[in-house]
Amino acid sequence: MNRMKKALHLHLGVIGATTLLLGLPLVAPAPAADAPKARAGDITDERLRHADQDPGNWLTHGGDWQEQRYSRLDDINANTVAALRPAWSAEFDTGRGQEATPIVVDGVMYVSTAWSKLYALDTATGRQLWYYDPKVPGPTGAHACCDVVNRGVAVYEGKVYLATLDGRLVALDAATGKPAWSVRMFEAASLRYTSTGAPRAARGKIFIGNAGADFGGRGFVSAYDARTGRRVWRFYTVPADPAGPPDGEVSDAVLRSKALKTWSGDWLKYGGGGQVWNALVYDPDFNQIYMATGNGFPWNQNYRSNGGGDNLFISSIIAVDADTGQYHWHYQETPGDRWDFDAIADMTLVDLPLAGGARKVLLHAPKNGFFYVLDRQTGKLLSADAFVPGINWATGVDLATGRPQIVPAALYKDAPFLGVPGGGGAHSWHPVAFNPGTGLLYLPAAESSTLYAPTKDYQYDFGTEAIGVDLDAATHGAASARPHLPPRKDYLLAWNPVTRKAAFAVPGAGGGVLTTAGNLIFQGRPREGVLGSFVALRATDGKQLWSWNTPDAMAGGPVTYRVHGEQYVAVISGALFYSGTATPRVRHNGRLLAFKLHGAGVSPPDPPLAPPPNPPAQLARATQVALGEAVYGKRCGLCHGFNAVSGNIVPDLRRSGFLTSPEGWRAVVLGGALAPRGMISWKQFVTPVQAEAIRAYVGEQARALKLQLDHNAVSGATK
Repeated sequence: MNRMKKALHLHLGVIGATTLLLGLPLVAPAPAADAPKARAGDITDERLRHADQDPGNWLTHGGDWQEQRYSRLDDINANTVAALRPAWSAEFDTGRGQEATPIVVDGVMYVSTAWSKLYALDTATGRQLWYYDPKVPGPTGAHACCDVVNRGVAVYEGKVYLATLDGRLVALDAATGKPAWSVRMFEAASLRYTSTGAPRAARGKIFIGNAGADFGGRGFVSAYDARTGRRVWRFYTVPADPAGPPDGEVSDAVLRSKALKTWSGDWLKYGGGGQVWNALVYDPDFNQIYMATGNGFPWNQNYRSNGGGDNLFISSIIAVDADTGQYHWHYQETPGDRWDFDAIADMTLVDLPLAGGARKVLLHAPKNGFFYVLDRQTGKLLSADAFVPGINWATGVDLATGRPQIVPAALYKDAPFLGVPGGGGAHSWHPVAFNPGTGLLYLPAAESSTLYAPTKDYQYDFGTEAIGVDLDAATHGAASARPHLPPRKDYLLAWNPVTRKAAFAVPGAGGGVLTTAGNLIFQGRPREGVLGSFVALRATDGKQLWSWNTPDAMAGGPVTYRVHGEQYVAVISGALFYSGTATPRVRHNGRLLAFKLHGAGVSPPDPPLAPPPNPPAQLARATQVALGEAVYGKRCGLCHGFNAVSGNIVPDLRRSGFLTSPEGWRAVVLGGALAPRGMISWKQFVTPVQAEAIRAYVGEQARALKLQLDHNAVSGATK
């Protein structure tokens, strides 16, 4: 990980421009939306209720309580976007994954980064106003399934609310960044929980879930008093041991009456899962909180709940009363989920003209590949349609019962199952956007697959991702004997929830989406795998109108705002997309990038090429490599990449300097020498012989890569 720095390095666009101090009057009159407020972070329920009338700001995670990620600003539009240029950029002090959506309030941007750090920036210049580091202990990184990311903060009534990776909810003064209070949501060390999602605010409360469904434990959502940090209510998403005492929480009754009977077998050993690690939405029309729950643990239901059952409330949407947490309704999208089909994708609240009149509905496109339209008041399923082709785990969804028609082979009880979509999903957590003008919901979609092969002799090792599925199975044995996985296809999909059909699709992978009244869609897209390209597409047909190269890909959601009479578009970069064919780059710090029409900023340079592979001089024994491959696939692959091909968020071990040093390798893998950076000691799970075998396996993967690169270099030179 890069050395931490105290300050941001800014690339300001206008040389010699006068720095405007926060709160000073503007040189020229500004629209009412730009008028300074009485205090920093002055967001109230009334202001959130009318966020659509305040497009100069981006007040909450999804732009407004409906989380449509739509802006009425249209200075930057389909006709003017060609003149969009960098305005400024600000460098963070961490090179790990960046997934946040910034919040913009009255000239100040609040943006969280990896390791749960937080910056307050001037929206016109990127100048740092204050910085907060909660000092998350490095070993906490080992508890996170998918890096030490943070997806954003909530700003409410003069405070900024940050949920830290290690389980603290911190309230900071929006003007100074000084902590006002901090409460512990859970004990990360004992439960292997983390928190990576953005809190939501409404009715004097802060709502937040937790992550960790790939390690065990139970999901829950908590509501805290925004002023004091007192916990008001907690709703657990899966039941506890019926032989033990009740939780004493508002979820006790519904878990006992509805959920408990849907579980069987050994699930109590594992906790069940069902964590709410991403999507939470407040609905002011019905004073409800909607929580989207994650997968069960372990993934393989044959181990988790071997007598079957729906396993409520995993992979579900649950509606509860915002004031009390009292259960209202639920809809389970994937009963008994055994494919990692979390229902955690963003939920969007809209009014749709459906048969019988306008309906207040919830739109949801989760990992399982079906697009759901639910009545928000009752939870009634109105429609469910496949939004990607090739779905083979279910033939459809019965609208009368609301249940998917699951294919028996998809249960993979007797044989592995090549599932479409795979565990990565048809759409994961990346933000979606709904444009009222076009009536379309825009989402990053994928045609993916996973070979679901049960882990032989399954055993749960506490604190590891013992999911009960051998995700490395498709790479075992000779290449000629491996199952054929269809090639992955990614695209931006425009879905019409009224006609229940796709309006168009734009090929290519990408991150979160923003749409505007300027007939535009903004999205970060990968370029050469790890580099990025920020693009603007026409909202009516997806035609690309503008693009700008960025040093990293962008996974989070872009935002737009107005300051000093000018519209800006901003996005955080640093979450890297990667493919094995891409040219690897040096891992470097993430950034906040801001653009405006005729901007005069300086674009950050692309990161340099990664160092070459570093294979040991001595060839390893075949038996040792085979052992290392097996242990690596079980213990290392989910973070460092299967086949030792890194996603470039954590180091590519084929290029590691420790690869040629047995002593250094042991010091890291067994001794925990890099624990402050998140690489804990694995001596509890890996023996010294196995650690050396892993080094042998990675070393031979590095040797193969070096031979390939050398061959390509020679071939290129002789052309």
